[in-house]
Amino acid sequence: MTNRNWDLTALLNAADPQAALAERNLWLVRLLEWLRHAPRDEAAAGTPRPIVRLKHLLNVLERHPEHAYNFSSVIAGVWNDVDAVSLFAEVGFAPRMALWHEFLARLRRRLLPQTTDTRDLAELFELLFGDEADEDWIAAIDDELLGRLSLLFSAAPDEGWRVEMRAAVMVLVSSVHAAGLSGPLRVRMEEAALQDRPFHQLPAAWEAVERVLQQRQGDDLAPALQYLHALLDRCRAAALTVPEHLEAHGVSVDLMFSVEQLTARLDRIDALLACLLSQEPQRELLRLVAGLVRVVHERRSLRTLFARHYSLLARKVAERSAETGEHYITRNRAEYRDMLRRAAGGGAVLAGTTFLKFFIALLGFTAFWGGFWAGVSYALSFVLIHLLHWTVATKQPAMTAPAMADKLLYIDRDDGLQGFVDEVTHLTRSQAAGIIGNLALVAPLVLGVQGLCWLVFGLPLVGAKDADHVLHSLSLFGPSLLFAAFTGTLLFASSLIAGWVENWFVFHRLDSAIAWNPRIVATFGQARAQRWSHWWRANISGLTANTSLGLMLGLAPALFGFIGLDLEVRHVTLSTGQLAAAVGALGFGVMATWAFWSCVLCIAGIGLLNVGVSFFCAFKVAMRSRGVRLADRKRVYAAIRQRLRREPLSFLLPPR
Repeated sequence: MTNRNWDLTALLNAADPQAALAERNLWLVRLLEWLRHAPRDEAAAGTPRPIVRLKHLLNVLERHPEHAYNFSSVIAGVWNDVDAVSLFAEVGFAPRMALWHEFLARLRRRLLPQTTDTRDLAELFELLFGDEADEDWIAAIDDELLGRLSLLFSAAPDEGWRVEMRAAVMVLVSSVHAAGLSGPLRVRMEEAALQDRPFHQLPAAWEAVERVLQQRQGDDLAPALQYLHALLDRCRAAALTVPEHLEAHGVSVDLMFSVEQLTARLDRIDALLACLLSQEPQRELLRLVAGLVRVVHERRSLRTLFARHYSLLARKVAERSAETGEHYITRNRAEYRDMLRRAAGGGAVLAGTTFLKFFIALLGFTAFWGGFWAGVSYALSFVLIHLLHWTVATKQPAMTAPAMADKLLYIDRDDGLQGFVDEVTHLTRSQAAGIIGNLALVAPLVLGVQGLCWLVFGLPLVGAKDADHVLHSLSLFGPSLLFAAFTGTLLFASSLIAGWVENWFVFHRLDSAIAWNPRIVATFGQARAQRWSHWWRANISGLTANTSLGLMLGLAPALFGFIGLDLEVRHVTLSTGQLAAAVGALGFGVMATWAFWSCVLCIAGIGLLNVGVSFFCAFKVAMRSRGVRLADRKRVYAAIRQRLRREPLSFLLPPR
């Protein structure tokens, strides 16, 4: 049974009802392969090839009863020897309600070969229907062909599938019952949806229906079935309140996975009941098999798993960033002046960070420890800026992009489009104010410190050797612009980390724990515990963003260096401080050289790439997480160009 290119005669001659189960299973797999791989000359126009071959198979079996008997006997023997409950109750579902456990199971299923030596019909089903197109040709079977298929199953017991299906419903009802009563889901369901305790009543309701089905008491079936369907609907409605709770109180992908598994089991119960209760179940059974083929292939997909369950987390992370990003957008002159003031404060702190970076390089640490202490210095500087309510311009784009994406939801209306263009001008102006404020203080302060050291000590704090290195590393024709784009991705990554940590903080209700934990209240007092709770809730995102950004700026070059990638970071404010330090060491005469102006042009490019890459990545994530597709791009671009022609200064200065 190793030849993949058998003709039908050889295939039918190999049908042996007395063969070992593994051989009979392998024969079924080969049969399905033969159906799928019909030559083009056999295919009819508009008819799937497996349908053409299936009709040919039935024609042959109808003319040769001995082959039909062996064929149906093999199928009946396989059915009697395998566990069919697993097919109806387990295909498409994870054995445990954990996303990462399911990820490892899918990875194993993709990488490791499967065997036909199995009594698990669920495993055999995956081998039989290994092509995604199987769902389409199964669904294309018409009523005439469906009636003829009974020939293939003539040796199978009539009621065998009903017994297995009822057992499968019991397994599914037990799983739904357990999941609905589990603490993590139950406490996040709306109380109103659980008032009549649908999950508690579900097993008894199914037992009543099963008892009627076994006793064949048709008069008692309708009320019992109606009550069961009502309970299933209430269980589904209760489960669907969990995502609403997560939207408001923090997202957990494991809980979302559990909700999806629960609702999918409820759908499977409905599908099995439709087969059990139908007077002519062939069509319902065929629909069930097509659905099982679909879920088998969905369960093999790693991309589908993560795309589905992390979309909500991405949305929540983007929303957390959007809440923060609103504070970075200026809409009037007062806010614009405030942004300049706060950016100037950030520039003053980063002037000190510039010298601290030179000092750490002077100490001669190894690559890792040099990067680590540089990262610590960056992180401390950024945290200090945050605590003083100042700002670093390059941190703004990743935070403001989600706020911008919110405006895209309404661009189909004229007022919504104009509102989006207004946000573009506000954002551009805010970015300009932030960068101007940072650079306006960092360069003069660094030059001032260099000049003061000349006067006091007779030599600058940063020497000529370091200055020459700065002029070389910031050259317009070097790799600095590539490094600036890389730095933009780190800026974006810090916003994702901040959003994720804030979601984790809110999901685990740590603000409430700080406010009401008995030990904390006893130690600090209730009033102070309340203040600490509000402070952490307001600052957890900012502290995480600044700490993670600082550490990544310092450690990323060292870590990438270990694997041979010579990547560095280029931050516009820190690079400006370094160039100012070089001027202070070499004298103002260096400003008349091309080397200096090459660095100036490079710093302009660094600023654009820091801001642009960070904003682009955050904007794309925000759009995807909200399901926004910018179909009418030309209309948006035209509106922005019109604003540029009509009010060009609005992109740089606030209106009066």
